[in-house]
Amino acid sequence: MARKTNIEVNGKNYYRVTRTVGRKADGTAIRKQFYGTGINEANAKADEYINNIKNGLVNNFENVTLNDMMHTWLFDVLHNSSKIKPSTFQRYEEVYRNYIKSSDIAGLKLINITSLRLQQFYNELSKTYSYTRIEHLNSVLRTFFNWCIKSDYVLKNPCSKVEIKGNKTNIVNEKRKEVEILSEDEISKIKDYIKGTKMELLILLDLATGLRLGELLALDWNVIDLNNKTLKVERSIKDVYIYDDDLHRHLETVFQIPKTKYSFRTVSIPDVLIDVLKKEEIKEGLLFRDNNGKPLHAKNIFYHWKKILKDCNIPHKKFHAIRHTYASMLLKNGVDIETVAELMGHSAISITQIYLHSSDNQKQDAVNKLNYLF
Repeated sequence: MARKTNIEVNGKNYYRVTRTVGRKADGTAIRKQFYGTGINEANAKADEYINNIKNGLVNNFENVTLNDMMHTWLFDVLHNSSKIKPSTFQRYEEVYRNYIKSSDIAGLKLINITSLRLQQFYNELSKTYSYTRIEHLNSVLRTFFNWCIKSDYVLKNPCSKVEIKGNKTNIVNEKRKEVEILSEDEISKIKDYIKGTKMELLILLDLATGLRLGELLALDWNVIDLNNKTLKVERSIKDVYIYDDDLHRHLETVFQIPKTKYSFRTVSIPDVLIDVLKKEEIKEGLLFRDNNGKPLHAKNIFYHWKKILKDCNIPHKKFHAIRHTYASMLLKNGVDIETVAELMGHSAISITQIYLHSSDNQKQDAVNKLNYLF
């Protein structure tokens, strides 16, 4: 039996129904047409649409694509928000530009993006990208879809039920492999090389406090307490892209709040570094600054650090290795992991555990403590 239709579009027959889906500000009805291969399918589409409206979705929710709405979220919402750090916006924009803007799912309607469709997208990406990158992408998309829910464009977050190819245990092990530590011999060589140079205080203070480079370069004398031998971490500095609009950006050095709430902390300074700090002639403004009193750029620090290692015949390690060394040395010398986590500004003990490295001798000494049982 042939289905009943009432309209022809591009040579094909459909059944069309028209429903009132809302009202304009002046009370005028908003009418919308729904098409199906028959009356039942057309009515089902109309009912689903109206139910979605009743559940809170905006009237044009079915027309919005992922690419368009994510662009709107970035440049009309986040770009004008005082609650988001420039570095965070840069990270979100780079995810959009590198993974979404030209992707297979960019043109999909938001309502058609299911957990399964995202799963297929991630599965394909996993052939090229690591677990960590895809997890980061999913984290940004999860934040975006949460905003879409609050803005009444979708009812559910499709990111919550995906499985990313990879194993978190393997990721932890990879991070452990990436932890670069300076040996005592290497530290000795570096100390001798930088003695009397502009890099001496910066490197020694980092070895003594384990600050992130951005935290170190943002230090001001008003957070350094020489009497109580402490410094407070209250801000960080970073070179980030500032977006004038979606097509133009420029690089700026900005001060911003630390990485997490745990990064706000008070760190004790060893006595030997207190003596070094007391010898500084100028004790106001930035501790580390250029000749014009401006903040130092991280890229310049990296350049000098690379040269120091090369001249000392030390295999290249990232500047961040100084922070890793600080944590590892504390743990090696018996400082409990909770204290180390607090000093490092870690949000969880599990992060600090990547610095735990036991030598064979340490393991043997440990089990020998059980000798009394036998």
